[in-house]
Amino acid sequence: MTMRIAMFGTRGVPARYGGFETCVEEVGRRLVRMGHDVTVYCRHGNDPRGEAGEHLGMRLVHLPALRRKSLETLSHTALSVGHGMRRPPESAFVFNAANAPFLPLLRARGVPTVTHVDGLEWQRAKWGGAGKHYYRAAEAMSVRWSDALIADSRGIQDYYSHRFGVDTDYIPYGAPVLRAAGSDSLSEYGLRAGHYHLLVARFEPENNIHLAVEGYLASGARHPLVLVGAAPYADSYTALVRRQAARGDGILFAGPVWDQRVLDQLYANALSYVHGHSVGGTNPSLLRAMGAATAVSAYDVSFNREVLGPYGAYFSDATELAECFDAAERAPHRTAERGRLQLTRLTQHYDWDRVARDYADLAERVRHTGLSPRAGRRPSLLARLRAGTTQEQREQRAKRE
Repeated sequence: MTMRIAMFGTRGVPARYGGFETCVEEVGRRLVRMGHDVTVYCRHGNDPRGEAGEHLGMRLVHLPALRRKSLETLSHTALSVGHGMRRPPESAFVFNAANAPFLPLLRARGVPTVTHVDGLEWQRAKWGGAGKHYYRAAEAMSVRWSDALIADSRGIQDYYSHRFGVDTDYIPYGAPVLRAAGSDSLSEYGLRAGHYHLLVARFEPENNIHLAVEGYLASGARHPLVLVGAAPYADSYTALVRRQAARGDGILFAGPVWDQRVLDQLYANALSYVHGHSVGGTNPSLLRAMGAATAVSAYDVSFNREVLGPYGAYFSDATELAECFDAAERAPHRTAERGRLQLTRLTQHYDWDRVARDYADLAERVRHTGLSPRAGRRPSLLARLRAGTTQEQREQRAKRE
């Protein structure tokens, strides 16, 4: 059965920024193919084509946002939900638990709503005390006011189970398999296939770009390290990384790369990929490196081990990362084999077609039942707090007793 589905809370499509936007594009285009009517709310300035009204079959609605770190997401989602209420969708996906204050508006119009809760946003260094408190409160609001919750990693699923005593629907991201990406764009950067290391990320502290630079400079690597990315509201951190890089040679700042063909070639021809993300769930840039069969050296946290399993190389500090660089260059054939094993793991567990089917099934379920059958009919967060039935409450009560 076809549905009118709306997607709120991201920068929109075409996907040019992060994991949520990639998910909206890949899932949305497949929902359209299934016959659903999909509307995506986008921020002004996100579309380099000049804010087209359609993308891959999805209807786009462009609205403004306040260009301030603490208000950009919330201001845009407020306008988006207000617009969406003119003709309420039959199911809605809200990305980012930070948008939870607007869930009651959707519920008031009878819109079954699924919240994709993201990672542990309150752990990000860019948020001060007030921001961290807000995100913790928003998590609780998303539990109370969503008809279902999506976690894109088992680690996030465990967190919501432990902290709030609720189930989530585990739906990870997918990634393309880059079998014939080509290499003609490498000359633009002065690179040779198999003779450079790559990092693609927003320049934010929890993504550990500074650690990647420190580890590279401490290594004996002969191939350059290419840094792709930038970030709004992170000028001071970017300046810090550039000062570090100036202490040695071999680090290339490529800036943001919006041409997907060029970006795919950078992924597919790197000797190794450095993934420094320490906060969040399943990360699309990590999956894309796996889809390119490029061996990954990842920051050692549970989210990354969950994705890479036994085929990743892991680091916790600059010394360990330096050894990852050296090992990759010392045995390039072994490095390439590790990349092929990661690709096999990707095809077994992270597939966009399967992800889109799970989204469609969940939208259909909440449309008819108002809740995810995995979660069961759970009481509101307030009721459970009063009863002391969340895991956190039970632990506190046990300590008092």
